[in-house]
Amino acid sequence: MKKTVLILAAISLVFASAEAKDKKQIKPISQVPVKVLVNDVDSMSYALGLNVGTDFARNLKAIPGGKSNTDLLIKGFATAMKGDSALMKPEAAMEFFKGYITKAQAKDAEVKKTAGEKFLAENKTKDSVITTASGLQYKVLVAGNGAKPQATDSVKVNYQGFLIDGTKFDSSVDRGEPITFPLNQVIPGWTEGVQLMSVGSKYKFFVPYKLGYGEKGAGNGAIPGYSTLIFEVELLGIKPLKQVAPVADTKQPVAPKAVKKSTTTKRVK
Repeated sequence: MKKTVLILAAISLVFASAEAKDKKQIKPISQVPVKVLVNDVDSMSYALGLNVGTDFARNLKAIPGGKSNTDLLIKGFATAMKGDSALMKPEAAMEFFKGYITKAQAKDAEVKKTAGEKFLAENKTKDSVITTASGLQYKVLVAGNGAKPQATDSVKVNYQGFLIDGTKFDSSVDRGEPITFPLNQVIPGWTEGVQLMSVGSKYKFFVPYKLGYGEKGAGNGAIPGYSTLIFEVELLGIKPLKQVAPVADTKQPVAPKAVKKSTTTKRVK
């Protein structure tokens, strides 16, 4: 039993990233408890299985590699629940699961890394795209004529963030509220890129993973590891760092409301 709990715990850790991507709640058919079987225990058991199965089916999509055999998954689950003879011992099952996930995650990471490198290689050849010595790429969408910030300044910006497949993971524009943050407390791509901007300008940045969230990613999986990122940034204003209240946590995304479904505004690492 203890080993079974450990396996389920390991699975729940793998699935945790999927919960940040899909926060839509299923609307109940009725708010009134309904007994659909012979007695309350039967109805409770069925309801529990249905709820667990619904969440499990959705989270199963987060398995690295995107593949699973549902029939065997159900068979293994039923075997463990009933205490029947299993094809694997719990210890072997745990080790195999962990090994599979490790290999699948490495493969997925390599795919994302290669895709990002290919995207940047092709993007740098496009008109008006400029590549800096660090590998950061940018394009001027609107040229401003105001002052340029220094790394020790705080900046007020509107921005939108995308993965290279077009997925939008964050947007102050959608929230209808610009954000102000110290420029030296964000991801390197932002620190470097925003210093190139004049107040009133709007740039599009193409950020390699090394200048973004690195190998680990962010936003509980909304920004996977090795992700090349695209940001549209409008610089609205500059404030000396001393005019902005001290920031308690410098390790958070810019404003991950769209990433973590939180009302707290945070910063790009």
